[in-house]
Amino acid sequence: MNWKRKPSLVRFMAGASVVALGATAQVAMAQDSDETAQEAVADEGDVIVVSGIRASLQDAMNIKRDAVGVVDAISAEDIGKFPDTNLAESLQRITGVSIDRQSGEGSTVTVRGFGPDFNLVVVNGRQMPTSTLGDGFSAPSSRSFDFGNLAAEGVAGVEVYKSGRASLPTGGIGSVINIKLPRPLDRPGFQGSIGVKGVYDTSRFDGTDITPEISGIVSKTFADDTVGILIAGSYQQRKGSQAQFVTGNWRPGYTGAENNWGTLAQPGDPRYANIENRPGDTDVYQVPQSVAYDFFDFERERINGQAVLQYKPADNLTITADYLFSQNTFDSRQSSIGVWFNHGDTSSAWTDGPAAGALFYAENFCDPAADPINCGPKDLAITGAVGANRSINHSIGGNIAWEGDSGLRFELDAHRSSAESKPTSPYGSGQAVGTAIFGVQSQSVDYTTDMPVISVDMYPGAEIDASNIRPAGNAFRNAYFKDEITEVTLRGSYDFDAGFIESLDFGASYIENKVRSAFGVIQNDTWGGTLSAADTPDDLFIPRDLPSDLAGLAGSNDPSIIPTYFQIDTENLIQLLNDRLGICAAAQEPGTCLAQYRTDNRITEKTLAPYVQLLNRFDVGGMEATARLGLRYETTDISSSSLAPNPTGTVWVSDNEISLISPPGSFTSASGTYDNWLPAVDFSLEPMDGLILRASYSHTITRPSYGNLGSLVIAEPLRVGAGGSQANTGDPGLVPYKSKNIDVSAEWYYDDASYVSVGFFNKNVSNFIVNQTTQTTLFDLDDPSQSAPVLEARAAGAVSYAAIRDYVAANYPDRIDPVTGGILGFAADPDVIFTLGQAINSDQTARLWGWEFALQHTFWDTGFGAILNYTIVKSDTPYDVTQPWTVPQFAVQGVSDSANAVLFYDKNGLQARVAYNWRDKFLGGYDFDPYFIDSYGQLDASASYEFPGGITVFAEGINILNDDRNGYRRNELAKFFAAPGYARYAAGVRFTW
Repeated sequence: MNWKRKPSLVRFMAGASVVALGATAQVAMAQDSDETAQEAVADEGDVIVVSGIRASLQDAMNIKRDAVGVVDAISAEDIGKFPDTNLAESLQRITGVSIDRQSGEGSTVTVRGFGPDFNLVVVNGRQMPTSTLGDGFSAPSSRSFDFGNLAAEGVAGVEVYKSGRASLPTGGIGSVINIKLPRPLDRPGFQGSIGVKGVYDTSRFDGTDITPEISGIVSKTFADDTVGILIAGSYQQRKGSQAQFVTGNWRPGYTGAENNWGTLAQPGDPRYANIENRPGDTDVYQVPQSVAYDFFDFERERINGQAVLQYKPADNLTITADYLFSQNTFDSRQSSIGVWFNHGDTSSAWTDGPAAGALFYAENFCDPAADPINCGPKDLAITGAVGANRSINHSIGGNIAWEGDSGLRFELDAHRSSAESKPTSPYGSGQAVGTAIFGVQSQSVDYTTDMPVISVDMYPGAEIDASNIRPAGNAFRNAYFKDEITEVTLRGSYDFDAGFIESLDFGASYIENKVRSAFGVIQNDTWGGTLSAADTPDDLFIPRDLPSDLAGLAGSNDPSIIPTYFQIDTENLIQLLNDRLGICAAAQEPGTCLAQYRTDNRITEKTLAPYVQLLNRFDVGGMEATARLGLRYETTDISSSSLAPNPTGTVWVSDNEISLISPPGSFTSASGTYDNWLPAVDFSLEPMDGLILRASYSHTITRPSYGNLGSLVIAEPLRVGAGGSQANTGDPGLVPYKSKNIDVSAEWYYDDASYVSVGFFNKNVSNFIVNQTTQTTLFDLDDPSQSAPVLEARAAGAVSYAAIRDYVAANYPDRIDPVTGGILGFAADPDVIFTLGQAINSDQTARLWGWEFALQHTFWDTGFGAILNYTIVKSDTPYDVTQPWTVPQFAVQGVSDSANAVLFYDKNGLQARVAYNWRDKFLGGYDFDPYFIDSYGQLDASASYEFPGGITVFAEGINILNDDRNGYRRNELAKFFAAPGYARYAAGVRFTW
């Protein structure tokens, strides 16, 4: 008996999906999910024409239904027409998938509570290099794929493999996501699509420019459909703005009993009377270190291109060559205004514990005119930055697929791909060019509104005006990242004519992954000011109304908020400071501010992975059953060469910053190796037509981040106080995270494009990589902030850094650094005490489990339909915010519930869709303290109408309700960012033939 499903014929015409046919270069990987579509045979007496949204949903449903294991999919509605402009935005519609956004666009994904680094993204089954410049404050280290690098118009579909499979590349505990690109021989004839649209982003502070997006794809077959060529390309430009509040740094989670710099005053201190509802001795609380409003203007340009050539010299032989290119350039301009707290004469109010939050935090400063010794002028920080960073991806590959008459098939696939990210600006990947108005009398931040309110009072003569601004310190960060992958895979399979075993799949792959991650900083710690206000041209600072550009969250119109910020001509400011002060004298190249690399990690991973799997179909009590048994073995060798730091001295340059004196370091080498046996078992049973019961068990792995494989990195600048300075070191001997997975589901497919499903998953994860911290000294570095001259200055009555520095300069001139004017560390000083984090494989394990509920329903022939899904994710390792920062914790990040609701209409050429996506709050990460991303929901809508002749006009709106985003620390009032949301609209026309 032939157990293969015999579905009704669906002839995909104008709205047919490309993805069901798949990429011929990867038949083995998607064999189960594509089997039905590949075997369909035309029956002229039973023809159903399905197009548009319904065709896409029906095709995706067929992939899910016919897969062995747990697979979800998204299909293109037509050639060149993906459901959403952004790939990540489409992926979030899948049950259990959530996304993270950058500048209002989806960039990375979380699947079943596992964040971007735990999901492997492949393109046509090939492991792709990833490249990003990260947070701008450290060397890039992430393995996560940025979906912002690929335009959706050139994608045929996406498959999300949630259960393990022996034939899949490894690296994704959460999932393996396969982005499928079209192939010309999949759709014989001359076909294509070209579209143009304009995009309007309501976030823009100035102007109403409509930016262009152009895309096209052309596929043509020749010589009786034995030769095919496909060319696709897209150009996208976007301009937008972003305003946000940030708490740049929160002091650690102190207990109420602690008494050191940054903590609240204890009983007996005169400042104790200024604290309302002070946290108790066992309560945990955090105080803000710096707060600011940031204003960004950005422009993104994305260019994508594909070229595919296929040749089929015989019915059983197909040869494919392909090339993929993407370039994503992001230019930005930032202007900020904010304050830094010295934790002197403070006042505050607090919520109840055990994790107390600040209702407000304020500080007063004495008048330098009245007491110039102890009252150093306090600054209102005004900071500018410009950046231009670019990521470029290249991939060239080839594939030979042969199918014999006896059921034996072989496929040889190879590619060489690279991804590189670096700044295109002469100023580096990120900067902070500081200026200030000196003369703050008092400053405060009120956390009781959605947009926290920063207020300042200035002393006479120090009004918030361009004429009072003078330059201060600056930092130029320079990051570089390159990832190169060479992969060769041989796959084979054999179909048995009869018997218990239907097919045998086998193969092996070799992957060489070479990564370079580098980072450096030029920092001038002249935060007390350099040029005078008179020597600084006023026209470098253009005043803008702060409440207007911050509008969108309650609190932005508070009458006490800082009234003005300044758009800074950062380029000319840098030129002025370089001409006058030589701030970029230490750059890599003359005429730039590109810092020399102080961190440079070069890692090579070589992996050999053979696999075998059996597919069995059989009868259980008259019910159709399927079982697949697979085993994959992987062995990986790692070599690491890293630039190790070699600091020789220290300089105390401001209240809480100590700079390093560091000559060039030297490279050190290390290596590691590991192997894994990865079984995968899938079973499904169809007790009645349309009802499928599934169960899967598998082992999967995720490899350590590149940063965890590198050498020692010292976080600069160092901080005042024992343990405040931080350093981290990796280990190439780390082994991957390993998860043992169970999936159980029931799915009822009750109509052509309608189904309901419920699934349970459980993941037990071991080998978690954590930072084991110790308090230690490094390189015999001296702490000038605790030196004898400084203690003497404090005993003489000097309180502020400026007063201490002046005392030391007057009495110990040899302790003053002639370059920065700071206080030098000497051998007689106490050593700097570092909190050193060592990446280790923990013996702790974590269990994640949850439920997935999904409903897809089309309402007969009305054209209406709905998609509803809800995912529940739980973890046995939550972060306990009531424990102080000194208590090490282990927690899984990204765990949260999520839901989607989509209502669509598709009939008579008219398509319309309204989609709401929601994600509950989740732990975004932690070092000594956690940070959480608050719950977020977003409403999107789109509509199109297809005229006769293949012309379609369309419009779409993203985040049309202007939903806002924010994050917080241990208490929901302890916000570390709050950002208004902005809608984005687009309209255009597409021609398909």
